[in-house]
Amino acid sequence: MEERNTDRINVAEIFGENVFDDRTMQERLPKKIYQKLKETIREGREMDLETADVVAHEMKEWAIEKGATHYTHWFQPLTGVTAEKHDSFISAPQPSGKVLMSFSGKELIKGEPDASSFPSGGLRATFEARGYTTWDCTSPAFVREDASGATLCIPTAFCSYTGEALDQKTPLLRSMEAINQQSLRLLRLFGNTTSRKVTPSVGAEQEYFLIDRENFLARKDLVYTGRTLIGAMPPKGQEMDDHYFGAIRERVAAFMRDVNNELWKLGVTSKTEHNEVAPAQHELAPIYEEANVEVDHNQIIMETLKKVAYRHGLQCLLHEKPFAGVNGSGKHNNWSLVTDDGINLLDPGKTPHDNIQFLLVLCCILKAVDRHAELLRESAADVGNDHRLGANEAPPAIVSIYLGEQLQDVLNQLISTGSATHSIAGSRMDTGVKTLPDFMKDATDRNRTSPFAFTGNKFEFRMVGSEDSIGEPNIVLNTIVAEAFCEVCDELEKAEDFDLAVHDVIKKLAMDHQRIVFNGDGYSDEWVEEAKRRGLTNITNMLDAIPALTSASTIEMYEKFGVFTETELRSRAEIEYEIYAKKLNIEAKTMRDIIRKQVIPAVIGYTTTLATSITAVKAAGVGADVSTQSQMLKEVSQRLSETKDALEALEKVTDEANTHEDQVQRALYFRDHVVPAMANLRTPVDELEMLVDKSAWPMPSYGDMIFEV
Repeated sequence: MEERNTDRINVAEIFGENVFDDRTMQERLPKKIYQKLKETIREGREMDLETADVVAHEMKEWAIEKGATHYTHWFQPLTGVTAEKHDSFISAPQPSGKVLMSFSGKELIKGEPDASSFPSGGLRATFEARGYTTWDCTSPAFVREDASGATLCIPTAFCSYTGEALDQKTPLLRSMEAINQQSLRLLRLFGNTTSRKVTPSVGAEQEYFLIDRENFLARKDLVYTGRTLIGAMPPKGQEMDDHYFGAIRERVAAFMRDVNNELWKLGVTSKTEHNEVAPAQHELAPIYEEANVEVDHNQIIMETLKKVAYRHGLQCLLHEKPFAGVNGSGKHNNWSLVTDDGINLLDPGKTPHDNIQFLLVLCCILKAVDRHAELLRESAADVGNDHRLGANEAPPAIVSIYLGEQLQDVLNQLISTGSATHSIAGSRMDTGVKTLPDFMKDATDRNRTSPFAFTGNKFEFRMVGSEDSIGEPNIVLNTIVAEAFCEVCDELEKAEDFDLAVHDVIKKLAMDHQRIVFNGDGYSDEWVEEAKRRGLTNITNMLDAIPALTSASTIEMYEKFGVFTETELRSRAEIEYEIYAKKLNIEAKTMRDIIRKQVIPAVIGYTTTLATSITAVKAAGVGADVSTQSQMLKEVSQRLSETKDALEALEKVTDEANTHEDQVQRALYFRDHVVPAMANLRTPVDELEMLVDKSAWPMPSYGDMIFEV
């Protein structure tokens, strides 16, 4: 049994100790250099080399004190994971034979990884290798400790030699600038002259599964694809609802403790942890931060979950649907807009009906989501998410907005009369137990079936997949809302009577975009029909979502605000088609491999045992009853024959898919032919698992994996 760790942790002492944050910079940098750096961060100025040299030197000295021997430009290419190349601090040997430890401002600001080896959608040919990483000074550097020792990690953007963005960070920073500029325009209309910056505030709730690492290694489908390609459901799944918010088991609690300690040292505000709906499923949620930092921190969270799980003999699964038949994993992206002096633009106040600024912001968001629903859906499109979205566990594939009773009532007043005169208020909750204190309940309930729900002072975008970067959905949210703000500001800045004009704009927006609002059950069949009647799209798979990236309205919007060029958008669409086909090709080849090399031999061995048993019983005496064994042998043999036929069909369509040179056609063939063939193969194999002796089955079952941690 694992020894319990009883060491006490002082969170306040360790929090951020491995981060070159504002506190550390104030302590170590000369005052003049610190002020220059802060101005660079605040005003977006280009950093001069003199300042960069001083910052680099102090960063290096601080990192070396932490035990670091190497530094890396830590970036986020379009692979879905982070990338890094490590360089040591040593310089050329001196005449004495010794080396100096150095790190210049030039090395801090710029790196040169091979751009041709990362997805570029044709922007970089194989022989054109040069790409650049450049320091993002708005996200603090940190020292990561692992088996290799300590490494100074410098968050960077990644672009091609010709300047196109090859990562998530670059367009995210562009979109943050766009929403900042347009939000300030809107605030100035309402007389706010003090706020100098508006920043998207984001909090990403991370769901994940934990299984025993030995079981993971025994499942080649998990090793190669992150999900189980075969597997019969155990007698018990999640139907008893006893895992959700249940008591955390000792082994998992020890894992969570170590995860928290690691994250707190790196300045990640790990706040909430609990068991999720499915057995072996859990969730971690941080406190909200600026979008750029939160995107970086979510990558750190995913890396830390995997790293710490390994130490505990566990495996962290981040795939959206690692086990068919039980709850999948998402990542709820909570988004709001906050000024540098603490004003939340999405705070409705106690009486939202007379909060005109909030109502304008709200209606602009209705417009943004309604106009660009397909693009928002695309930002959550992923091969793994195709197994999750639209099922009775996750948001439907139809984008809609939940406002709740209070704001829905205000919206109805605006639509029907042109003005709102009252707001539904919260009421006191009487528990009926004298010893329990009464409390005020909210004016509105929550709706977990909505993909984009208003939750008090923020919107929760629930579609994002658990292993995806939250960069793309926040790029979309920032830009589509910036566009809506820009358009209303263009109109209101020319108005002779602002008060009258703003009321007219709010009413028009509410009326024009009310179709996007839905407060009911998003899982119901009735909603699918109702959404169709409203003209809302129901995009059920990744490939149908990708065209939104290159639609005329998308290109026009992104180019207007300098977030993406048309070339960058077309390259990203090409990358997504390519990734879709590649991932499904790996899944199909893995399925073929484990069925042919593991399942079929195991079943043949079991049928041989059954046949031998029948022969032995018959030989034991005249009239011996072997009907049960014979029936079992017949059933297993029948399923084995069905498996062989389905396997050959999968092999045929997979080979055919790979003859298509056009990426789009190849991806479509995988979706339309390979995916159904995989499902057809899985059916008899899962039935075989229920027939074959457990000791003869070649891999751990669902029950072994999700109930043994």
